[in-house]
Amino acid sequence: MLQDYVPVLLHILVAVGFATVTLGLNLLVGRIGRRSSNKDASYECGVIPEVGTQPRFSVKFYLVAMLFILFDIEIVFMYPWAVTFTETVATHGKLILGSMSLFVAVLLIGYIYAIKKGALDWSR
Repeated sequence: MLQDYVPVLLHILVAVGFATVTLGLNLLVGRIGRRSSNKDASYECGVIPEVGTQPRFSVKFYLVAMLFILFDIEIVFMYPWAVTFTETVATHGKLILGSMSLFVAVLLIGYIYAIKKGALDWSR
């Protein structure tokens, strides 16, 4: 029984050893290099960072992100349902189909609501 865990323990030892050696070399080599203000400055895609307040993001950005998460998560629920539907249709076919139809109907109502509110209109 104990010999079943030997590969797992060996894997953990190798991972911890690799992380320790890598961090140690990073500290050693990092202290050898020269430091300067240009080297220590933050780099943002070639743009010199400006000191001051950050620009405000539009609420539309967060709204679209939340809508994406909502409609993306529906696939997480629908995929396993579609995979197991043929196996369970013989026993609980109408109940399973009805519950998924209700789920899709609620999502469709939410999608129509988002369109009517203009949440997906980028020109505004």
